[in-house]
Amino acid sequence: MNRKNKLLGNIGNFILFMGPSLFAFACVLIIPFLYGIYLTFTDYSPIRITYEFVGFSNFRAVFTDKEFWQQFLKTLGYVLYSTIFCNLLAFILAYLLTSNIRGRNFLRAGFFTPNLIGGIVLGYIWKFIFANVVTKLGETLDYQPLKTSFLTHPDRAIVAMIIVTVWQYAGYLMIIYIAGFVGIPREVQEASEIDGATGLKKLFSVTIPLMVPSFIICFFIMISRGFMTYDLNLALTNGQPYGSTRLAAMHIYQKAFQANEYGIGQAEAIIFFITVAIAAVTQVLLTKKFEVEA
Repeated sequence: MNRKNKLLGNIGNFILFMGPSLFAFACVLIIPFLYGIYLTFTDYSPIRITYEFVGFSNFRAVFTDKEFWQQFLKTLGYVLYSTIFCNLLAFILAYLLTSNIRGRNFLRAGFFTPNLIGGIVLGYIWKFIFANVVTKLGETLDYQPLKTSFLTHPDRAIVAMIIVTVWQYAGYLMIIYIAGFVGIPREVQEASEIDGATGLKKLFSVTIPLMVPSFIICFFIMISRGFMTYDLNLALTNGQPYGSTRLAAMHIYQKAFQANEYGIGQAEAIIFFITVAIAAVTQVLLTKKFEVEA
């Protein structure tokens, strides 16, 4: 009887403390996700009341949509370069700010601040910078590539997006790398120094291998956030010029809510979600192989 009462008490405590969170999680994520999967098999449109079951025709339409796959490839390139440069800059900043540099706490806060700015606001700020500050600098230096805004050229507009993304997230990843540096046991560092490992040799032979958990987290964050970029894309370029910076998330939104082809848009979103999940999990599994213990 006591075991039964204890079990009922545990169930009651679970429902009391976890029930509201699980209910909210189901309402906000699980149910909409499952309903979205259901809608991919229909011809649902936001402007129609009724809709019919159409099977896999929406998925067939996705695989024949050349524009979607073009935007998808652009997104892959954007995610790749953003992830590489953002992690590289964040690691360098963390390395410098864990040394005995003066004002390092102030600098840490300063580099982290851009991450607190929303993507929409950030996009409009940098839109002004590229259109006015950078062009003025180009005229002052008489440097032709800077005399026109990055956002007016199809090839340079995507570079502008990568620059802003790196500026936004580098400080956030820097904090994770700083935690990784601080977490390296002092005994290991001292032992490596006794064995003659100093400077770059110590960095590549001791520090970086022990920082693999930080690399896993930071790469995962950038890959997942890079694929989901929409607000910055909307505010900074709105997919222009000539659709050269329209990423996959924006294409899906326009397909579903502007073209009113919700079933196709939802099918694209499901395929996009599966791709992001595969990329993120693959990255974690691959980098886990390089993880070592102190």
